[in-house]
Amino acid sequence: MDKPAVGIIIPVYNEGENIGDTIKAIEDSIRAPHKIYIVYDFDQDNTIPAVKEFIESGLDMKLVKNPAGGVVNAIKTGLREAGEDYLLVTMADLSDDYSVVDDMCRLMSEGYDIVCGSRYMKGGKQIGGPLIKKTISRIAGISLWHLTGLPTHDATNSFKLYRKKMLNSMEIESDGGFEVGIEIVTKAHFSGYKVTEIPCTWTDREEGESRFRIIKWAPKYLKWYFFALKKKLA
Repeated sequence: MDKPAVGIIIPVYNEGENIGDTIKAIEDSIRAPHKIYIVYDFDQDNTIPAVKEFIESGLDMKLVKNPAGGVVNAIKTGLREAGEDYLLVTMADLSDDYSVVDDMCRLMSEGYDIVCGSRYMKGGKQIGGPLIKKTISRIAGISLWHLTGLPTHDATNSFKLYRKKMLNSMEIESDGGFEVGIEIVTKAHFSGYKVTEIPCTWTDREEGESRFRIIKWAPKYLKWYFFALKKKLA
């Protein structure tokens, strides 16, 4: 039986310095059949020329324009556009741990609908990054695990593998940024879908500028944090 293919969604914003190394890391690490979707906001994005070179070399990739702009819309556009059975959201800055993706796919084949890359479970690790961001993220993830029974210690991590069929049944409401990851995992869990996690290592970017905006997006994260608490208490 053929293995299900993975659609790898990468939102980008002037990631020309990083995208080549990211694509090479994906190709070196992931054995599962896959296609890479690069989602960009504007035609002058410096990521595009590098991606076109990979496409011309025969790599299974697609450039997808994000009509609405912004990282959350880029992720949602990629999730809609990709047609593979499994969909992986990852960043272009080499922060995510591609060595675990084949194991994520194995867990999906065992019946899970979401497999979360987890920095905060046993065996997970976070290297670098702003202290306040790390602290808030860790507290949020571990408290959701204990207080609501959410089956991941790291709900806020964007690095997750989703079953396409599950996503098709769900309306994604996020309109801020990376809070889309916590929205999907909380909605899925409380709708009866199977969620699990796998330890991974997250490494802070070395090149370019992060698009994470903690002050701006904090209320968006809190919305889904309290959503999970209310669901647990209902």
